[in-house]
Amino acid sequence: METLEYYDQNADSFINGTRDVDFSKTQNMFMELIPKDGRILDFGCGSGRDTKCFLDHGFKVEAIDGSKEICKIASDYTGIPVKHMYFQDLDESEKYDGIWACASILHVSKDELSDVLRKMAAALKSGGVIYTSFKYGDFEGVRNGRFFTDLTEESFSELISVVSSIVIEKTWVTSDVRPDRGEEKWLNLILRKG
Repeated sequence: METLEYYDQNADSFINGTRDVDFSKTQNMFMELIPKDGRILDFGCGSGRDTKCFLDHGFKVEAIDGSKEICKIASDYTGIPVKHMYFQDLDESEKYDGIWACASILHVSKDELSDVLRKMAAALKSGGVIYTSFKYGDFEGVRNGRFFTDLTEESFSELISVVSSIVIEKTWVTSDVRPDRGEEKWLNLILRKG
């Protein structure tokens, strides 16, 4: 809960640091994998930057976040209600064509991640895709007031091996896109439900 308190208390500064970041390359790659008029879940929507992008491109979007403050701000920004919900509470079946979990489920402990990924897989339609990203490395714990699970290609492969319905379609490593954060590396993944 420390992580959610951080976001509730720092919602404005967090959103100001992330909303205007150009993430179009990854957004476009993801949108190309979603059918026209497809349904997307923005799973931990933060500022609402990506939700707004997907809405602007004609997709049906639902957005959730665990921070009440961020939900309010993102709802105002996107024009859709952002549901206050924890990742562990996802309970949908074959509803979404895509789930966008950009720098969000990295706040879930390694012990809980497989279960959250199982719930994400259950919520996807057959052939649906997940985009997710983690800070690159092997750290797990509290950093700067928030809990993080950092992963590598190998450690993510181990995690996902118990989720039989989804496979890793693509992985790539990028530098942080925020100003003065380029030395931070990110593991990006596209997963697909069989």
